[in-house]
Amino acid sequence: MKDIPVSDVRNVVLVGHTGSGKTSLIDSLLYKLGVNDRLGNPGDGTSMADWTEEEKKHKISIWTKPFDAVWRPKGGRALRLAMLDTPGYADFYGQVVSATSVADAALVIVDATAGVQVGTLRAWKRCEALGLPRAIVVTGLDKENADFDATVSTLQELWGIRCEVLTFPTEDNKSIVDVLTAQDNGKAEEIRSRLTDAAAESSDELIEKVLNGDTLTADELAAGLRSAVTQVKFIPVFAVMPRQALGLDELLDGIHRMLPSPLDRPGKNAEGHDVNPAADAPMVAQVFRSINDPFVGQLTIARVWGGTLKADSEVFNATKEQKERVGIIYLLNGKKQDTMPEAQAGDIVALAKLKTTTLNDTLCALGSNIRMAPLTFPSPVVSFAVTPKNQGDEDKLGQGLHRVADDDPTILVNRNDETHELIISGVGDVQIDVAMERMKARSKVEVTLSTPKVAYKETVTAKGEGHYKHKKQSGGRGQYGEVYLRIEPIQPGVEHWFVDGIVGTSIPRNFLPAIEKGLVEGMSNGAVAGYPVVNTMVTVYDGSSHDVDSSEIAFKIASRAAFRDGMRKAKPVLLEPIMTIRVTNPGDFMGDITGDLNHKRGRILGMESEDGMQVIIAEVPQSEIFKYSSELRSMTGGRGSFEMAFTRYDVVPANVAQKIIAEAAKNKQAEEEE
Repeated sequence: MKDIPVSDVRNVVLVGHTGSGKTSLIDSLLYKLGVNDRLGNPGDGTSMADWTEEEKKHKISIWTKPFDAVWRPKGGRALRLAMLDTPGYADFYGQVVSATSVADAALVIVDATAGVQVGTLRAWKRCEALGLPRAIVVTGLDKENADFDATVSTLQELWGIRCEVLTFPTEDNKSIVDVLTAQDNGKAEEIRSRLTDAAAESSDELIEKVLNGDTLTADELAAGLRSAVTQVKFIPVFAVMPRQALGLDELLDGIHRMLPSPLDRPGKNAEGHDVNPAADAPMVAQVFRSINDPFVGQLTIARVWGGTLKADSEVFNATKEQKERVGIIYLLNGKKQDTMPEAQAGDIVALAKLKTTTLNDTLCALGSNIRMAPLTFPSPVVSFAVTPKNQGDEDKLGQGLHRVADDDPTILVNRNDETHELIISGVGDVQIDVAMERMKARSKVEVTLSTPKVAYKETVTAKGEGHYKHKKQSGGRGQYGEVYLRIEPIQPGVEHWFVDGIVGTSIPRNFLPAIEKGLVEGMSNGAVAGYPVVNTMVTVYDGSSHDVDSSEIAFKIASRAAFRDGMRKAKPVLLEPIMTIRVTNPGDFMGDITGDLNHKRGRILGMESEDGMQVIIAEVPQSEIFKYSSELRSMTGGRGSFEMAFTRYDVVPANVAQKIIAEAAKNKQAEEEE
């Protein structure tokens, strides 16, 4: 590949709604460019992109996968094409986040019959946030009721007239017309006249030529438009029919002529400075994915931003500040792994068996210390408690979950210290199901997923006086300790909760630490339902002791019991976690969604419009939305999505609290009987 300069490298990510045709387009391009000797098809399991067992079973793309190919048109310069195929299913949006972060441009795939769907809008919003140059590829033109012009009109309504056609199908759908090169085609000439203004705005020289009445050549038009694309002022629209191999040459030519190279759009380091993409610059590469390959082992997937990464070389991990040895460099095309001696800017490569390097690490040349900004992934919105089906599998479960989390950074695994459950969280329930299937196949451990327990808390709403005298005599030295205390509410976040209000010597000062320990124990098991107590101040103001029988354990028991006594008198309440959610939908389901949220004790905070979609913002108790991912999918036919974040703890309504308290008492009794 050394014969292809960085200026002729194009690094593109394919994004769009699930089923829009991304994978079919990738398969058609790989077949055309000779990477695959047959035309793969996701529908029958022969796709070069959707090749994992999970993808074949679920018939959707699940992982971001890199592909590398070379296009050598007759009479033209060769194009080096690095492509990233991404899933469109909402549960795997984290894969889109990582892929768009390391791409120079995006191809937004839109099916002409389905139109712009929620997954397309989500991907578009991501591209906008990154300022990522992009083109739109319209597929599905060979389907019944497909209308290319109507699709383009919808795109322009949503995203403006900066979206303009560069290739379009003939009326009989038997060929594709290239606007820049077509002769004696009225529609092409009409579009070309509109493109002239967009191209001219990028160059004073071109503006002057247009003002003088001169016609721009196809090359001048392409050069001007490419500059506009790089600045995201122009978004070309291409028509393709991948299975018929129609429009692929025109698309490849458009990618080459219109989309930026790594030289046009250098990456930014963590300080916001450009990374030099030149081949002779200091090497910089960023890790954005990790794969556990059954044959090679751990594969670290990285994007080269600048310089030259060489096989069998030593590099510096700037994130971990350690040297790292790079052995073999792989180019990945589905299951195929080709080795290469070196990689340059724009290349997506796999590195095997690195010792310390993990996701988000930056590798750079020895003597350099350049770090790329870390990728930020979406927060989980669904959680399950995980338990092994078979006793004795606890160790295997821990290792298996660790590997699952390594594969997908949007999956988080943690042990909840309050509920003592092992929790797996992710972007959606399908994602978690796939992860569990993968863990079963690789780690030979089966699990049971259940709804997690809610981490309720307790607090007080008024002042209360507590008292307890602990006196025990059973021969020999006895136990004695008496404590008087006052309990009252304090604001969340106040750290100083224990007040020494003792006057005189009613309680010797050396017993204060024991009293405080007793209070901590009492606050870990509240008087309402046994949940931790928060936002509560305790003032110990009196008590009594015995010269012989008083001890630390006596005062610890006394303060714990006094706290429980005082809390019962201070109007205690149960608290529950409240989540703020943003539900995005096409607008057809507003009544169903708001009604459902009200049924879940939700409080609607507002509604707004965003990129042609309707957004509902609400606060909902966490206990009501553990299964909301699947419920929303069912309610909206897969067209709705949501984001969620913890907001605060709030008082549980009395009728709901009664059920929680009764359930807690029942569980406590069952534990005591065991």
